[in-house]
Amino acid sequence: MKFVSILMGSKSDFEVMNECAKTLEKFGVKYEILISSAHRSPERTKTYIKEAEAKGAQVFVAAAGMAAHLAGAVASMTTRPVIGVPMDASPLQGMDALLSTVQMPGGMPVGTVAIGSAGAVNSAFLAMQILALADAELDAKLKEDRILKAKKVETDSEEIEVRLS
Repeated sequence: MKFVSILMGSKSDFEVMNECAKTLEKFGVKYEILISSAHRSPERTKTYIKEAEAKGAQVFVAAAGMAAHLAGAVASMTTRPVIGVPMDASPLQGMDALLSTVQMPGGMPVGTVAIGSAGAVNSAFLAMQILALADAELDAKLKEDRILKAKKVETDSEEIEVRLS
């Protein structure tokens, strides 16, 4: 079974990361979601990554705030794609998490998305785009979603636009 694994460093990340889960659900993509800390529960994290790979995890999405670095720790344990979602959990408003997630050493990539909810949604879309490389049905759903989004822009504009002749 192919699925996306969503990990977060603490329960306080759940409200934001649930946006990732809800987005995957809309497209019928299976996922697991759990809390595991790179620093407070490293053995749990390591064990889970191996178990998830064995069960069919294709992409890992990892969220963490402050300078915590769950995505980097996950990337060190797998060769599957890892997407990092920085969380706004400190006085630095997520900039510390963004920098610790995006600044990976060469050869240890972590795809990094925006801080917070937009990043959680985009992590789901990026994960699905990766899965869609080998799934024509999911690829078609993503293309249809793009068409619907473009049509919504046109509809919204028609309601307010004024043009000079």
